[in-house]
Amino acid sequence: MWNKARSMLIYPLAVLIGLQVLAPVVSAQEAMPTPQELDQLLAPVALYPDALLSQITTASTNPQEILDVNTWLEHNPGLTGPALTDAAEKQGFDPAFIALVNFPQVLEMMAEHVDDYAAIGRAFTADQGAVSASIQRLRAQAYDSGALRSNPQQTVNLQQSAGQTIYVIQPANPTVVYVPQYDPTVVYVRPAPTVVATSLISFHVGIGIGALVVDRPWGWGGWGWNWGARRVYYNHGYWGGWARPYRPPHPWYRPRPIVWANRPGYRGNWGYRPPHYRPPYRPAPRPGHPGNRPVPGRPGTPNRPGTPSPGRPTPNRPPGQPSKPGTPNRPPAQPNKPGTPNRPDRNQPRPNRPSGPGGNKPSRPEQPSGKPNGPGTPNQPGPKPEPNRPDNDGGRNQNGNRNGRPGQAPPPNQSSKPQS
Repeated sequence: MWNKARSMLIYPLAVLIGLQVLAPVVSAQEAMPTPQELDQLLAPVALYPDALLSQITTASTNPQEILDVNTWLEHNPGLTGPALTDAAEKQGFDPAFIALVNFPQVLEMMAEHVDDYAAIGRAFTADQGAVSASIQRLRAQAYDSGALRSNPQQTVNLQQSAGQTIYVIQPANPTVVYVPQYDPTVVYVRPAPTVVATSLISFHVGIGIGALVVDRPWGWGGWGWNWGARRVYYNHGYWGGWARPYRPPHPWYRPRPIVWANRPGYRGNWGYRPPHYRPPYRPAPRPGHPGNRPVPGRPGTPNRPGTPSPGRPTPNRPPGQPSKPGTPNRPPAQPNKPGTPNRPDRNQPRPNRPSGPGGNKPSRPEQPSGKPNGPGTPNQPGPKPEPNRPDNDGGRNQNGNRNGRPGQAPPPNQSSKPQS
C-alpha cells in the first residue's frame, strides 16, 4: 500500500522536473526566427533557381527524411536518370525528395547541416511569407553588390509587384539546371573595386532534367514560387503539406538549438567568419578523404619527416649523413653506462677519413676504442689507428680485425688525433 502511494507521488514529480528541464530547449526550437536569423539560415541557398529553392524549402519540413534519402542515395550509387527517380518513388519518399535525388550534392549539403534546414522547415511551415521576404531581401543585396546577374547558366529577371522589386531566377536552358556555389560571407556585400563581383558565384556541372519535366506530382514543371502571394506552389497548386507524407521507419534525428553566432550575417556582419566555419557548399572532408592533407605551420599539423617537434630531444644523425663543417657531432640520447665498452664493429672495412674543420666528421660508426667512457662523459669516438703507419701494433692490419679482440686496449705507442 505504501509502495503504491509512493509511486503515485514520485511519477508526477519526475514528469514535472523533466518538463522544466526540457522547456528552454523546446521553446528555442519552436520559436519563430527573427528576420535577421532567417537571413542567416537562407543565405547559402537564397540564390538558387526558384524551382529548386521551392523543393529545398518544402523538403526541409521533414529533417528525418533528409537524412534517410541521403543515406539511401549513398547505398544506391549506380542509379541514374529515370531509374533513380522510379526507385525513389517506390521508396515512398515525398515529391520534393523524388525531384531532389537528381541533385545529390544538394541533399548532402542539407544532411550535413540538418539542424539549419530543420529550422528553415519549421519557419516555412509557420509562415511562408516571412521566408519569401527573407529570400527577396538576400537577392536584393546580392544584386546590389553585382554578384547576382544573368549568365549562360541562369537568367535573373526583375519584376515589380505592389511597388516592390521581385528577383526571379530561372535556368537559362529549361532542361539543364546549374546549382550555384558561393560563399555567403562575401556575396551579399560590395566587393573591393579590383574584384569582379560576378566571379563570386560559380556553378556545378549542369544536370539535365528532361526526364523530370513530366506531368507527375514531383515533375519539375509543377514547382515554383508565387512571389506576389509569397507562397510556394507544387504540382500547379499552393503547397500546404503532403497528401501521403513519408513515415520514417526508424526516427533518430533529435533537433538541437541553433547557434546563430556560428553563421554568416551574425548581427548584420556578413564578413564575420567564426572559428572553423565552413560554407555549406564546401563540406568538411571525411576521414580518409584526399582533402585531409596536413598543412605545415598550422596548429595540429604533424611535423614533416626530418623536422623535430619543438621541445623534443633531437636524435643523432643516422650513419652515412655526416655533420656540416664546423658543427661537432651531437651526443646520443643515452650515453653508455660507466664500465660498459663501446659496441665493437662488425669486422667490416671502415677506412678512416680526415676530420673536418671544427670537429670530427665520421660518415660511419667508428672503430672500437677498447676503452669505456667515464661517468658523465658522452659517447665520443675514441682514438683511431692511422693506416700504413709503422708505429701501429705489429699484428694489427688496417682493418683492425686481427691480433686483437674487441675491447682490448691499443698498445701504448699508438698515436691518435686529439679529440675535438
